[in-house]
Amino acid sequence: MREYFSEKKIMEEAELWDALEFCTKQVVAGLDRFTDHFPRAYSDNNFYPATENVDWTTGFWTGEIWLSYEFVQKYPEMYDEVLAQRLLRAGNIQMQSFLERIEKQIEVDHHDMGFLYSPSCVAGYKLTGSRVGRRAALLAADRLTKRFQPVGGFIQAWGAMGAPENYRLIIDCLNNLPLLYWAAEETGEKSYRKIADTHIHTALSNLIREDYSTWHTFFFDPKTGAPDHGATCQGYRDGSAWARGQAWGIYGLATAYRYTHREEYAELFEKVSEYFLEHLPEDLVPFWDLEFTDGSEEPRDSSSASIAVCGLLEMSRHVSEEKGRGYREIAGRILKSVYDNYAVRDGVQSNGLVLHSTYSKHSPYNTCNHYGVDECNIWGDYFYMEALVRTLWDWKQYW
Repeated sequence: MREYFSEKKIMEEAELWDALEFCTKQVVAGLDRFTDHFPRAYSDNNFYPATENVDWTTGFWTGEIWLSYEFVQKYPEMYDEVLAQRLLRAGNIQMQSFLERIEKQIEVDHHDMGFLYSPSCVAGYKLTGSRVGRRAALLAADRLTKRFQPVGGFIQAWGAMGAPENYRLIIDCLNNLPLLYWAAEETGEKSYRKIADTHIHTALSNLIREDYSTWHTFFFDPKTGAPDHGATCQGYRDGSAWARGQAWGIYGLATAYRYTHREEYAELFEKVSEYFLEHLPEDLVPFWDLEFTDGSEEPRDSSSASIAVCGLLEMSRHVSEEKGRGYREIAGRILKSVYDNYAVRDGVQSNGLVLHSTYSKHSPYNTCNHYGVDECNIWGDYFYMEALVRTLWDWKQYW
């Protein structure tokens, strides 16, 4: 691990409060525009335009509403009940939108049901007992199971089911699986867990390279299910380590261990995290691909830092006190840099929470679209808020 980690400061409690208060203020300010609509996945010049509930990312905004609701409910001496009720009303309206989306099958032909429904409807059900949230999330879990490919043993990420050019999984899906584990616990139906367990095993057997960097996506033979090859869609090149993919691996391994208690996942977590940490620049916030470091003119991806922090904080709850303390200290140092150098400080500057994220950057070696480069993105905002909450109190997670 990089020696200079020990020299970096950790966020102080007053800074954590300041950051979470500002995030809540920004969320409340956005409710007029983003109650019946949603922020788009990425900003334009640091301001999110409004969109319908069609992106794979809209659940993160609802998650921000629920995190804000928890904050104002937890500290009523700081906020009046009117504000809590306003946030509750917005969350309920958005859960209704998610129920309509899954019932009408609007833009749900992909694996991102967890990203959509865990921070929105599972969260809303856990916090308020909403039957709308429960029904929507269970329907979403059912939809996710329909993307399972028995030949190969994985949940297909995108595209027409069985199409050879899309017979693959991607590392992001590790973070969609908590929806299935929740559904299994909620209903007692073991098939949800079986699919999640099988996908995790397949993913971790193929996505992690010998040096513990990760593939973004991995293809399988549609006839035999045999592993075929790894590739990238959003990383710089096939052999590089896309920063957000590595961060998804950190958080995904933490949740995989939480739900399965398989010790090999804890060992992989340590190695995948170590690779990420050893490839960070001086300020601990990665460039969009870990191939780049200090001196590069490539853009950062601050969202990757917040995702990794959440994964480190999650894993700290499941290991020895000594190791957990180490994970928390590293997470606190990364979070401090995000707060100091990337967080929005004034609503005039942006209607988001964290600057300098990269959604998708085209390179000579990848095939991805080019948008949301050096902007806010909505999952980066959400995971920054989640990291703050995780650090401040014993949070009952949505995942």
